Amino acid sequence: MDPIEEATREIRSMKIRGAGEIARHAVSALEKAATLSQASDLRTLYEDLDCSAHRLLESRPTAVSLPNGIRYLMHHARVLRDQNVSVDGFKDSLAQKADEFIRNSKDAVKRIGEIGARRILDGDTVMTHCNSRAVFEILRHAHKAGKRFDVYITETRPRFQGRLTAEWLAKEGIPSTLIVDSAIRYFMNDVDKVVVGADAVAANGALVNKIGTSLLALAAHEARTRFLVAAESFKFSPETVIGELIWIEERAGEEILPEKDRPPDLKVRNPAFDVTPPEYIDAIVTEKGIIPPQASFWILQEMFGAVSDEELSSYQTVQPFEEEEP
Repeated sequence: MDPIEEATREIRSMKIRGAGEIARHAVSALEKAATLSQASDLRTLYEDLDCSAHRLLESRPTAVSLPNGIRYLMHHARVLRDQNVSVDGFKDSLAQKADEFIRNSKDAVKRIGEIGARRILDGDTVMTHCNSRAVFEILRHAHKAGKRFDVYITETRPRFQGRLTAEWLAKEGIPSTLIVDSAIRYFMNDVDKVVVGADAVAANGALVNKIGTSLLALAAHEARTRFLVAAESFKFSPETVIGELIWIEERAGEEILPEKDRPPDLKVRNPAFDVTPPEYIDAIVTEKGIIPPQASFWILQEMFGAVSDEELSSYQTVQPFEEEEP
């Protein structure tokens, strides 16, 4: 099976979920496409890979890790093309670069766990939303350090990703309580810290994350509860530096209410993400350290200074993917 077609389908259907996992999966698929290519010359191989990259970009418009992972690999591919290396040399070098990205992204999550765990204190009550590997690593490292704390986990409708987080924490022996999303404010006064993951971070420090995150941040702000974000640096969006917006994916209404069960003419809207303003964020935990949201531009400048404007504009999701109703 075509690795690009398979990866695109798995990402769209949310079989592969989580911004970091999406990026790693896309990079791996792109590397496989290059390895399996029957192109006999470098120019054709690069053009085939470029086409594959754009097919992958159509799968999820909001997770910035996806275009950033693709940029990482395609920037190297362009350098190799300009150096006029052999086809075999191109494939070997690209495979090494893909492995490097995947290894670094996994190491970043581990490092975030080590750094973020220092912000969890003995006796804390933490609240989290959705399913974030980076957040899980923070809680896991804090638990391993002997800290005793409780966790409130939102169900995270309509896909209930919070239930997966609850399973992960249960396996680690971390005391936790599952709540419905609408109970956030009810329990907020009992919470010492909110820790959430990220699908994207804008240049001004605004957070794009699972729908409901902004309401969680608002409730935390009202209760004067610390609000922390766990985000690998490849989730920061370079397009926002030059004024581009991050598309908010809207998924099929079937995830909320099947069409057969709806009253006539009832519309169902299902945005998958929302935007939390930087004013409601106390700190962002990255593998490079803990930064205020206002320092997001520094992260972007450090990471993408070598990437050309052409590459920025070539590998970005410019149209939201909307699932068709069955």
